[in-house]
Amino acid sequence: MLRALGLGDLLAGVPALRGLRRAFPGHEVVLAVPAELAEAALATGAVDRVLPAAAPNRAVPSLEHWPGPPPDLAVDLHGNGPASRDALAVLEPPRLLAYAGSYGVPGPHPVWRPGVHERARWCAFLGAYGIAADPDDVRLPPPATASPAPGAAIVHPGAESAARRWPAGRYALVVRRLRAAGHRVVVTGGPKEDALVRDVADRAELQDRDVLRGGLPYGELSALVAGARLLVSGDTGLAHLAVAHGTPSVTLFGPVSPRLWGPPPRARHIALWQPGPPGDPHGSAPDPRLLQIQVDEVATAALSLLRARPGPTPPRPEAPREDAARVS
Repeated sequence: MLRALGLGDLLAGVPALRGLRRAFPGHEVVLAVPAELAEAALATGAVDRVLPAAAPNRAVPSLEHWPGPPPDLAVDLHGNGPASRDALAVLEPPRLLAYAGSYGVPGPHPVWRPGVHERARWCAFLGAYGIAADPDDVRLPPPATASPAPGAAIVHPGAESAARRWPAGRYALVVRRLRAAGHRVVVTGGPKEDALVRDVADRAELQDRDVLRGGLPYGELSALVAGARLLVSGDTGLAHLAVAHGTPSVTLFGPVSPRLWGPPPRARHIALWQPGPPGDPHGSAPDPRLLQIQVDEVATAALSLLRARPGPTPPRPEAPREDAARVS
């Protein structure tokens, strides 16, 4: 199976991966995925082994380093074009499932349709071949690793592209609002986001213990989200991890509608979005729809979820000065 994309893409593909696992219980299931996602892929319980595979800018990677004989079945869960199909065809499987053209299996073959949620898309794709998969089958087992900040509200300001990054100053104001209400808040980011994390933390006047820099290993990151009372983030991998662990979340959408990538319709998940024409999810500037989301809207949503999930009350921090956070 090929799905060599990011963490959010991997987690959105879990229902399809599990459908394949159940359909072929006697087979070894191998997922071609970037090496840094190996632990996350194995944690789904749907994958026996990982074939490291990646290409710059989310391009289709080569699979010519596949070490074994031709697989019995190859499945393109990567995209709808011939490039990902052809990458699998190089392995010479007798059966191949792909939106761009399947072979070795009876038709009719599914057609790629726009406007379909990512989880439902791949489950329907498999369903066309008689492979049952449930789009709501997203939950992951609890991590064995201890959380570095149990019971905290997590604010994750980063995202792979600037188009999905809400301004740091606004995140800082949300952090201040949550702390003023008596909640512990921890700010985290990916391995290349230390400057952004530090910026938000400085504006919000957070203590060092509540600033998690450097990008946590997947086990700790998963434990952090699983043990959190809340996650506030943009449309990124951590939002999907919150869904996988049933952690309440507030997710800020901009260039892409939550109808395509958002959480399931559960009361514990709030997706904020301003309707409009789709933007470029890989753009170099914050999407205009993302910037229409205001601090009050995010803080109100976050506080409503925290009230709905009571936890231990930490000592009330000193209320920060609102004018100390610069809004950008």
